[in-house]
Amino acid sequence: MPRIVLATHNPHKVEEFQAIVAATRPDLEVIGYDGPEPVEDGTTFAANALIKARAAAAHTGLPALADDSGISVDVLGGSPGVFSAYWAGHRKDAVANLELLLDQLSDIADPHRTAQFVSTIALVVPDAAEHVVEGVWPGRLATSPAGAGGFGYDPVFIPDGQASDAERTVGEWTADEKNALSHRARAFAALVPLLEQLGRDR
Repeated sequence: MPRIVLATHNPHKVEEFQAIVAATRPDLEVIGYDGPEPVEDGTTFAANALIKARAAAAHTGLPALADDSGISVDVLGGSPGVFSAYWAGHRKDAVANLELLLDQLSDIADPHRTAQFVSTIALVVPDAAEHVVEGVWPGRLATSPAGAGGFGYDPVFIPDGQASDAERTVGEWTADEKNALSHRARAFAALVPLLEQLGRDR
């Protein structure tokens, strides 16, 4: 079975990617990355994704995937954006990040709480090619967290497209529901054609 390394130390992302990849490429094994973590000093999701994928490919010699993702709030001009994981400081405290974002939006009424989850995935194949794709999941932010599922900003993100009388945050969704529609699933759908030959010619 061909293998591809996912350039993250976040076990939640590994689980999500394994489920997403299994749905379309069950013959492709996604393995976790245990190498050194590069400095993510890019100013865009794409730049940071490429930094991580290049580091993982160089360290393992395997094709590497890296996701750089976050939440972009319209009224904040697209922030937190690439700073989503560090919004409340360099501790990467997910609870503090979420609480700070809600506090910053405390006076913003519902029609203006629109936001998007954005996922940019980089694929780096050693000595061959680099590709970048993006997935966007539109929605808006709840005024308080709901649900114990997911991670990060999931408990306050209400995706578009739900019935108005049955809206839920992603924190209230099942893993299968999220993996079918999330920003990462959308980005991966754009990546599938690029993976068609991966491993088949190796």
